Amino acid sequence: MASLKDLKLRIASVKATQKITKAMQMVAAAKLRRAQEAAENARPYSERMATVMADLTAAVGEGEEVPKLMSGTGKDDVHLLVVCTAERGLCGGFNAQIARHARLAARDLIAKGKTVKIFCVGRKGYDALRREFADLIVERTELRDVRKIGFDNAEDIANRVMEMFEEGAFDVCTLFYSEFKSVISQVPTGHQLIPAAAPEGAEERSESTLYDYEPNAETILSEIVPLNIRVQVFHALLENAAGEMGAKMTAMDNATRNAGEMIDKLTLSYNRQRQEKITTELIEIISGAEAL
Repeated sequence: MASLKDLKLRIASVKATQKITKAMQMVAAAKLRRAQEAAENARPYSERMATVMADLTAAVGEGEEVPKLMSGTGKDDVHLLVVCTAERGLCGGFNAQIARHARLAARDLIAKGKTVKIFCVGRKGYDALRREFADLIVERTELRDVRKIGFDNAEDIANRVMEMFEEGAFDVCTLFYSEFKSVISQVPTGHQLIPAAAPEGAEERSESTLYDYEPNAETILSEIVPLNIRVQVFHALLENAAGEMGAKMTAMDNATRNAGEMIDKLTLSYNRQRQEKITTELIEIISGAEAL
C-alpha cells in the first residue's frame, strides 16, 4: 500500500497533468473554430470545381485530347497511396484511423498482386506505416513548421505527385485523409486522385446544360485537371486540420475528466488511510494509558 506521502505526491502530479490537459483542450477549441471555418469554406469551391470538371468531361468525351492525368496510363499495376495525417499526437485515434484505412488498402492491393508505393504527408502517418511498409515508402513530407495550412503547401505536394506520374512511377494514385464531420466524428476517406475520375452526373449535366468553350474544351481541361488535383490535396489538408483539432479537443476533454476522477479516488484513499493512521495512534495512546 502506498504511503501518505506517496499519495500526496501522486495527487499533486495528477492535478498538474489536469491543468495541462485543460489548457490543451482550450487551445484546441480555439484552433478548431478557425480550422473548421477554413474546411467548410473550401468545400463549395471543391464542389464547384467538380461541377466544371463534369461539364468539361462531358464536352470532351473520351477522345485522344483527354489529358493523361485524367485518362491514366491504361494500367493499374502500380498504386501510389498518399497518406495525409497530423504532425503531432495527443488527438485520440485520429492518426491511427487514417493509417489503418491506408494499411488495409495496401494489404488488399498487395494481395491482388499490385505494386504499392506510399507517400507520407505528416510525421504520424510515417511513424505508423513504416513498421510494416518501410520498404514501400518512397516519399515523405512534413508540415510541422507550418502554422497555417495554405494552398502553396498543397501545391508542392500535388506537383510532386504529378511529377512522379509523368516519370512513370505509378499508374493510380489514391489520397487518404480524414473527412471532418463534427467534433466527435472524423471519417477516414480514400479518394482517387490520378487518374482524375470524372464526377458523377457528367452525362446528365451535358444533356441539361450546354456551354461554348474558348479556345476549346480540351485546352481548358488540360489546365483544369492539374488545378483540380491541387485543390483536392488542399481540401484534404484542411479537412485533416479541422479533424485533428476536433479529435484533440475531445481527447483532452476526456483526459481532463479522467484526471478529475483519479484525483477523487486518490483523495478518498488518502483520507481513508490518514483516518486509519489517526485511529491507530489513538488506540495505542489509550491502550498505553490504561496499562499505566
